[in-house]
Amino acid sequence: MRQLPKHETNPDVLVGLETPDDAGVYKVSDDLALIQTLDFFTPIVDDPYMYGQIAAANSLSDIYAMGGQPLTCMNIVGYPINKLGPEMLAEILRGSADKVKESGASLIGGHSIDNVEPIIGLSVTGKAHPGEIWTNVGAKPGDKLIITKPIGVGIQTKGIKDAVLDKVKIKRVTEVMSQLNKYAAEVMKGYPISAVTDVTGFGLLGHALEMITKTNVGLVIDSSTVPILEGTKELAIKNVVPAGSKDNLRWVSKHTTFAERLDYHDQLILADAVTSGGLLVAVKGDMAETLLEEMHDNGVIDAKIIGEFTDKHPEKIIVI
Repeated sequence: MRQLPKHETNPDVLVGLETPDDAGVYKVSDDLALIQTLDFFTPIVDDPYMYGQIAAANSLSDIYAMGGQPLTCMNIVGYPINKLGPEMLAEILRGSADKVKESGASLIGGHSIDNVEPIIGLSVTGKAHPGEIWTNVGAKPGDKLIITKPIGVGIQTKGIKDAVLDKVKIKRVTEVMSQLNKYAAEVMKGYPISAVTDVTGFGLLGHALEMITKTNVGLVIDSSTVPILEGTKELAIKNVVPAGSKDNLRWVSKHTTFAERLDYHDQLILADAVTSGGLLVAVKGDMAETLLEEMHDNGVIDAKIIGEFTDKHPEKIIVI
């Protein structure tokens, strides 16, 4: 990204290339800002309909992480039509369209190419008030950290790829990935939110680190409270771990101190590369329990308070 030419600052670009945030934000008027994002990936589950569902939920997630409401979506499709046939593609797109409908957005088009393997995703445009945009920085000492979905997704989807994950666990991880972050974001609107991001490729620790980099706050995470998909550590011990998760751990370890009781596999799980993960939410400490309870009431049953921001070790994560 550093190779891209620098442009003159446009005051209407509220969130752009200068920060590693979840989406771009452009101010249209005093009352309206557009949020723009796109995402796509190759298959991570065998069921084509659920692949479409997950791809859509993942693409929509950035809009929710910025505090926005999704408006329109456009399909991004790469697909080997002569190899896999049109029926499978139809199922993928049906899954994606159903998830877009659940979000309340409108599917208005897209673009497809013939490709050696399937690539599916969405370009999404959302809206928000310019003064109500959430970014991934801004957490204050005393804020609590909430995560809204369990982690271990990358390791478990590697288990699907390696054909070592049983049907019960496949169903569970698929449901987690296909769940919209809409239901958490709806509840958050009524609370003093300081910062938000979603957990994706850099894992829990990587995205938590983004929330404190170049700030005057640090973070303490209580690993015993982090929701983890059942069976994840057993897979990690067997080295059923994506290369990206191992890369993540090498990166975040430079800025993270782990409790002695946490072995290498525990650390890998906390850095596991996620697809369509939950939101990481920094909220005023005395409101966190109430927010958590309301999330649970709105169907976000896996949400947990997992940490607290502090001024004692800026830009560092302590995992206890």
